[in-house]
Parts: sequence; C-alpha cells; structure tokens
Amino acid sequence: MKPLVFVSLLILSLHCLPTLAQELQVVVPYTLADRDRTIRTEAKMEAIDAKMEAIETKMDVKFDSIQKQIDQLSMLFYWGFGILITLFIFMLGYMIWDRRTALQPALDKATDADAKSTNLILALREYSKKHADLAEILRTHGIL
Repeated sequence: MKPLVFVSLLILSLHCLPTLAQELQVVVPYTLADRDRTIRTEAKMEAIDAKMEAIETKMDVKFDSIQKQIDQLSMLFYWGFGILITLFIFMLGYMIWDRRTALQPALDKATDADAKSTNLILALREYSKKHADLAEILRTHGIL
C-alpha cells in the first residue's frame, strides 16, 4: 500500500507543477526606458545607414574616376601601338624602295656588260674565221 500512496502523491505533485510555474512567472512590462532605448537604437541605425550611403557615393565617384583613368590608358596604348605599327610598315616600305633603287643601277650595269660580252664574242667569232689559231683557242674555251 505504501507504494501506491507514494505513486499517487507523485502523480498529483507532477500534475500541479505547471500551475506553480505559471504563478512564479513574472511579467515584465515594456517600460519607458525600453522605449527610449529602442528610439536611440533606431536613430543610431539611421545614422549608420546615412554614413553607409555617403561612403557608397564616395566609392562610386572614386570608381568612376579610376574607370576614366583606365579608359585613358587604353586609348594611350591604342595610339602607341598604332604609331608603332605604322612606323614598322613605313620602314618595310622604305627598305623595299631602297633595295629596288639600289639594285636597279647594278642590274643596268649587268645588262650592259652582258650585251658587251655578247658583242665581243660575236666579234671574236668573226675574227676567228680568218685566223685559225684564234679559232682553236675559242674552241678550247667553248665559245665557238
């Protein structure tokens, strides 16, 4: 019987515990100090938002100025490479022109020398018809 009484008392005490816990809870009211603290927190948050917007504006201005500088550098590179390529093409054209103008007198002299040697060979062949010793010399050298 003792265990039965003990178990029943235990069940009753466990059943009453939630009501005791509700009675022990203290309701904390929302005070004026809490309201003031909330207002100050909101004011600080608004100030932080304003500072963040100002910083963002400054960063946008700095970013725009950096972008302009990068654009100017890229234009400088385009112009520089354009000038260099133009100079290379000019130098190549000048070298080709110079080769042709320097080579032309040499080609003229070679053509003139070839014509003179052809005339000389023809003259020697004519002369060798009357002189047998010259004809023999020209045959040994493969001219006749």
